[in-house]
Amino acid sequence: MRSAQLRRARSVGAMTLVSAFALTALAACGTSSSGSDDDTGSNSSGSSDPAAPLDPKAKVTLTIDCMPSTAKAAELKEWKEDVKEFNKTYPNVTIEGRSTPGQCLEPPRFTAMLKAKSQPDVFYTYFTDLPQVLDNDGAEDITAYVHDKSVPALKDIDPSVLNSLKHEDKLYGLPTSNYTMGLLVNRKLFKQAGLDADAPPRTWADLRTAAKKISDLGDGIAGFGEYSAGNTGGWHFTAQMYSLGGDVVDAGGKKAAFNNDTGRQVAQNMHDMRWKDDSMGKTQLLQWGDLQKQIATDKLGMFLAAPDDIAYMVQQLGAEYANFGMGPIPGEKNTLAGGNSYMIKKDISADKIKAAVAWLNFKNLTVGKGQFDWARTKADKLPVGIPQPNFWLNESKAKDDAARIEHATMPVENFKTFMDNPVAGKTEPPKAQEVYKVLDTVMSSILTNKDADIDKLLDTAEKQVNQVLATQ
Repeated sequence: MRSAQLRRARSVGAMTLVSAFALTALAACGTSSSGSDDDTGSNSSGSSDPAAPLDPKAKVTLTIDCMPSTAKAAELKEWKEDVKEFNKTYPNVTIEGRSTPGQCLEPPRFTAMLKAKSQPDVFYTYFTDLPQVLDNDGAEDITAYVHDKSVPALKDIDPSVLNSLKHEDKLYGLPTSNYTMGLLVNRKLFKQAGLDADAPPRTWADLRTAAKKISDLGDGIAGFGEYSAGNTGGWHFTAQMYSLGGDVVDAGGKKAAFNNDTGRQVAQNMHDMRWKDDSMGKTQLLQWGDLQKQIATDKLGMFLAAPDDIAYMVQQLGAEYANFGMGPIPGEKNTLAGGNSYMIKKDISADKIKAAVAWLNFKNLTVGKGQFDWARTKADKLPVGIPQPNFWLNESKAKDDAARIEHATMPVENFKTFMDNPVAGKTEPPKAQEVYKVLDTVMSSILTNKDADIDKLLDTAEKQVNQVLATQ
């Protein structure tokens, strides 16, 4: 799956990404897109009671975005199979999939869609999009429609994931993927440096030591890599703050919270690794895609990442699964978490909402079905065994974990340290992209200027972030 790569493409805002998709105009796949304009549904015949099940006789057309493009043949095949299977239960629900990579990837297009009220009936979002969606009155409150009858595994979905889609105890979306950031390692370089790839560093001090041993291999190899451009530097500065128990914005969301001992610790450690240890390489001002290329070609030992980066490097960069492993983020106090979801357009009919919930339950929220049909995924030569998305608890988690292992296409034992030591996830700060843009300056200055004044950088960044937060 590449859903998490798609998520981060918007989660880092205006950063430039190497995307597997070309931007395309919004195009419907089906007879028409009239279903999204007909908010009353087509020949609705069911109950308007949210607790009542969808009447299989109700005729409903749903437009749904982010259907796989023709370039992703295996994923598109699975989508069509799932529609066919879904229609065995709901033969009168017409699914009009839209192959809309531009809409799913591009912040300006997404914002324009919300403002124009042109989103499909079921539209793709990231957890961080909820405030923007609500500001534009774009999503239906689906609290009453989501219960143990419409989503039987509801009790087994991690509450922290569902809470990312709630506002004032009202539910506005259903998850399809989640992630927490950990430490991705190159197993080949670990072995060459005399390190144990099955036991990645668990503290920042140990990471610094390991990074130096890897960089001492020479041949232009860096022990540890970091971003510092395109908003990604601020994104990772935030992750490092979280890992040490800190924040970048206070609990009230009104003031910067990084100009303190924790912020100085993050900054000083990066500065010392870069200039005292020479373990971060000479090429800096990196952003998403750069570190992936470096580690995939055995020029980088470690960097902070979500697990799905591994699938990207294998599928897109020609790397081998066996060469990678993961551990929890060093420090382990907290880690940056996120994910993606689908929301349902505001003011569409009750039948449409019920049909949308039924589809999302089948496609994304049922162990052994849809996106969690790992036997099919393996047969279609798509990756199986990456630790996430995995928002399950209890019995659902046990069943899904067992199926991932049974049908794995990669050595899942490489991720054991990451899986056995989960770190509590924290969501991104308010006005994340604007905050990250400011913090990019801190990271880029530290990594490109040996004489960078850390106190001054944090003082200036604090003032700028406070100005950003004051405009909410």
